[in-house]
Amino acid sequence: MTEQALIFLEEKKYSELRTLLKEFQAVDIAEFLYELPLEKQLLVFRILPKELAAETFVEMDSESCEYMIKAFSDKETREIFEELFLDDMVDIIEEMPANVVHKILSNSDSDVREKVNHLLQYSKDSAGSIMTTEFVSLKEEMTVADAFDRIRKVGSEMETINTCYVTDNTRHLLGIISVRTLLMSEKTAIIRDIMETSIVSANTSDDKEEVAVMFEKYGFLTVPVTDTENRLVGIVTVDDALVVIKEADTEDIEVMAAITPTDKPYMKTGVFETWKKRIPWLLLLMISATFTGKIISFFEESLAAQVVLTAFIPMLMDTGGNAGGQTSVTIIRGLSLGEIEIRDIFKIVWKEFRVAFLCGMTLAVVNFAKLLVVDRLSLAVSAVVCLTLLATVLIAKVVGCMLPIAAKKVGADPAVMASPFITTIVDALSLIVYFNLASVLLGI
Repeated sequence: MTEQALIFLEEKKYSELRTLLKEFQAVDIAEFLYELPLEKQLLVFRILPKELAAETFVEMDSESCEYMIKAFSDKETREIFEELFLDDMVDIIEEMPANVVHKILSNSDSDVREKVNHLLQYSKDSAGSIMTTEFVSLKEEMTVADAFDRIRKVGSEMETINTCYVTDNTRHLLGIISVRTLLMSEKTAIIRDIMETSIVSANTSDDKEEVAVMFEKYGFLTVPVTDTENRLVGIVTVDDALVVIKEADTEDIEVMAAITPTDKPYMKTGVFETWKKRIPWLLLLMISATFTGKIISFFEESLAAQVVLTAFIPMLMDTGGNAGGQTSVTIIRGLSLGEIEIRDIFKIVWKEFRVAFLCGMTLAVVNFAKLLVVDRLSLAVSAVVCLTLLATVLIAKVVGCMLPIAAKKVGADPAVMASPFITTIVDALSLIVYFNLASVLLGI
């Protein structure tokens, strides 16, 4: 598609290009536009059918959206945003500068502006910020025939009609019912008799990542969102939940790699901006790593007496970092999925201690045999190295499981306590153990 589309674009065969693009999904068209200069993105976008253009607009990056909105006439702006669902409109507005937001809202109906402003009041990390207010609501006294009449009347304006929500006159959520259930029921059946009253819902103030986990846990396509008085104010759809999960995973990976998270694609992030995201962490880790150097300097005389000990410092430090990283990533993932709770800390530490002992013993035994047979070192030196290796793995895995949980306890992101910080702590502790064991067993 890309090659043929580029040919049509270069040859200015816009009619053929429009026909070609109509055969593809909006997300694929957005990826095609991403590879073009902004001026050509606008040109191609304007030849798309109105509905497809709106769907594509939602999939585009914020830089392209901003450029296009600034270039749009008031009529184009109005036509595009009239086709968008409210949650998508809010997502775009949140990423735009004030002048662009003003242009969007000034070309929207008053009721749309009111709804958008209401959604913008919710915390960025809350369920309210990702919900849509466009859903099908029914009354419990309706018949199945009445329900289908309402779906036909309002369904085209809703983000989904697969699940309908039953409310009373004050919008309190009473039940849910699927279109499948409606289809399988008699036309004269009353909604209250066939609706599901065991409801799993979210509150507007709930963390959006916790809501996203509900989709995997229960296999939902939508989750109703209520206020503090159990009034239905919106729904979260599975596509929005997937976006939340993707963003959360990306953020965790960046934080674990000691990079300040960014919402821009890599190729859209400038060198200076990338530098700003990375350098604070590198400076912090560099300064913290100087403690390792201080420890080595303190035991300089011991190293001078047994120079061979120096050769094993990198191995011990790397093994500790790897062991701690394995545990921390597992715990961080468990916390994010709700598989691990803070109250489980003692069970986790006991489990990781046993795992660490088995891992440490295995590594120590293999290394002990290598040091004696291959490296032909003395029994005492081999014992110092291998005992330190066992202690290092024990320390690393215990620290690796405790720090993320401690971070969660104080309200910090557990991912911050991933490999870089854990490695620094474990390096310092393992060196202290190493040199003290050497002093005792080797008499230095």
